[in-house]
Amino acid sequence: MTTKRSDAITQGFERTPHRALLKATGVPDKEMKKPFIGIATSFTDLIPGHTGMRDLERFIEKGVHTGGGYSFFFGIPGVCDGIAMGHKGMHYSLPTRELIADMVESVAEAHRLDGLVLLTNCDKITPGMLMAAARLDIPCIVVTAGPMMAGTGRQGRRFSFVTDTFEAMAQYKAGVIDEKELMMCEDHACPTAGSCQGLFTANTMAILTETLGMSLVRCGTALAVSSLKKRIAFASGERIVGLVRDNITPRQIMTKEAFENAIRVDLALGGSSNTVLHLLSIAREAGVDLPLEEFDRLSRTTPQLASMNPGGKHFMEDLDAAGGVPAVLYQLRDRINDNPTLTGPTVKQIIASVAEVDEEVVHPVGSPVRAEGGIAILSGNLAPDGAVVKQSGVSDKMMNFEGTARCFESEEAAMAALMGGQVVAGDVVVIRYEGPKGGPGMREMLAPTATLMGLGLGDSVALITDGRFSGGTRGPCIGHISPEAAVGGPIALVEDGDIILLDIPNRRLELKVAEDVLAERRGRWQKPEPKIKTGWLARYASVVTSANTGAVCKAD
Repeated sequence: MTTKRSDAITQGFERTPHRALLKATGVPDKEMKKPFIGIATSFTDLIPGHTGMRDLERFIEKGVHTGGGYSFFFGIPGVCDGIAMGHKGMHYSLPTRELIADMVESVAEAHRLDGLVLLTNCDKITPGMLMAAARLDIPCIVVTAGPMMAGTGRQGRRFSFVTDTFEAMAQYKAGVIDEKELMMCEDHACPTAGSCQGLFTANTMAILTETLGMSLVRCGTALAVSSLKKRIAFASGERIVGLVRDNITPRQIMTKEAFENAIRVDLALGGSSNTVLHLLSIAREAGVDLPLEEFDRLSRTTPQLASMNPGGKHFMEDLDAAGGVPAVLYQLRDRINDNPTLTGPTVKQIIASVAEVDEEVVHPVGSPVRAEGGIAILSGNLAPDGAVVKQSGVSDKMMNFEGTARCFESEEAAMAALMGGQVVAGDVVVIRYEGPKGGPGMREMLAPTATLMGLGLGDSVALITDGRFSGGTRGPCIGHISPEAAVGGPIALVEDGDIILLDIPNRRLELKVAEDVLAERRGRWQKPEPKIKTGWLARYASVVTSANTGAVCKAD
C-alpha cells in the first residue's frame, strides 16, 4: 500500500488545517500515517439486537489498533421492526435501509476513510450496510452482533419472540390461553440482548452476509452474549487493516457466484422472504445482474435442509452448535460455487475445513426436510411481475388453495376484521396499497399473519398483499405482489367475492375473473391520494422502485 484515501486529509502542508482538526479529536502525530478505519456502529438501547454493541465496539477497536490502524466511531440509526410493527412506525422501517446506505457512504467519502468495519444487526440495518459497502467499494468487513438466546420456561419449554408474543396475542383473543400464560410469554420471549432467536430477517441476513464472504467464519450465528462473538469482533478489527493494505474490496467478494451461494443457503435454511428484497438491492449496488427469477430457479434445485423457528423447531443457538454457516455450505457442497472471502480462505476451503455436522439440525441433501428451497416466486395475472412466498412455512394442505377474496385497503382494516371474527375459512385476505409507493414503505405485516395462525386459520385462509412480511411469518402468506396497487397493478382491481387461485407447486397466483371484466375495472380505477404527503416518506414514495427490483430508490 503506497497511497491511501486518508492521505487526502493527512499528508502535505496543504492539509495543515485538516490535521489540526484531527489533532483536536486526539489523534497523535505518529498515527497520521496509519490506515484510518471507520467503525460504523448502529448501537442503540432501543433495539435488543444492538444493546450489546458497546462491548463489541471495544473489541473491534482493539483489533484495529492491534492490526496497525487508527479507528474512528460514527453512528448509524436503526429501527426495531418488532417495536415498529402494527402502527405508523412500520412505514419507516424499509426506507431506513436507503438512509443507512447513504449515511455510511457520506461519512466514508467526506472523511476519506481507508476502510470500514460495519457493526450491525437487524432487518434493514445489515442490508443497508452491505449496500453501502458495495457502492463505496473500499475495504469493508461486517460484524453482525448476533442472535439472542431462546427463552426458557417450565418443563423445558423454549420461547421465541414471534410465536410467544404475536401469535400468543391472537391465542389469548381466541381464548386458547389465559392472561397468566400470555404474561409468561411476554416475560420469557426475549431473555437476552441479540436479534430475535429464529430465522427471521435479521438472522437470515447475518447468515447471508457470512455466506457472501463479507464477515468472518461463524459471525453469522455466534450468539450476541458469547465470548466467541467478542473474539470475532476483535479479529474483524484486525482483519480490516489487512484488507486495506491488500486493497481487497467488496466487489471482489460479492460476485454473481457469491450471490448464488447466498440464495442457496437462504433456500436451504428456509429463511426470511425479505432477503429477496435485500439481495436484489445489494446486488444492484455491486453491479451484479440478479433477476428475481434467479431465486425460483435455484429453489427448484436446492432442498430445504433445516427446520428453523418460526416454522420449525430449531433456534439460532442450535444452528450455531451444529456448525453454523460452514455446516450448511458443507451439506450443499456439490451445489456451492468457489469464491474468495474476506476471511482469507475461499468458500471451498472453508467447506473442506468442516469436521462434523449435526445432521439432526442441518440435514444431508439425501434426506431433506423438503425437496425444494424455502422461498418460491409466483406469477400469474394477479402478479405479472412476480410475488414471493416463504413456502417453508406453508403446510402441505395450503400449497394448493382456492378461496374467496376479502379486500382491505390497509393492514389496520384487515386486523380489525381478523380480530372481529369477520374472516372465515375459505377466504383469501387481500391487503393492498401497502407496497413501496402505496404504503409508503412496504410495511411488514407480522400482526395479521401471526393473528391468522393464532386464530387457527393457517390451514384454511390465505393472505396476499403488495406489502411484505416479517421473517417471523409462517402460513400461506404471499407478499411483494408486483406491480403494486398504488400504480394500478392487478391487485388494485380485485373485488370482494372474486375467486383467487394459489398454486405454489406450479408457481401460480391467479385471479379467476374474465379479462374483459378486469379491463372494465381498470378503466374506472383511480389512483388514490398518497397516505403521507410530507417529509422523508413522501420523498421516498416518489423515487422508490417496485418490489420485484428490490424496492430501491432511483433518482431517474
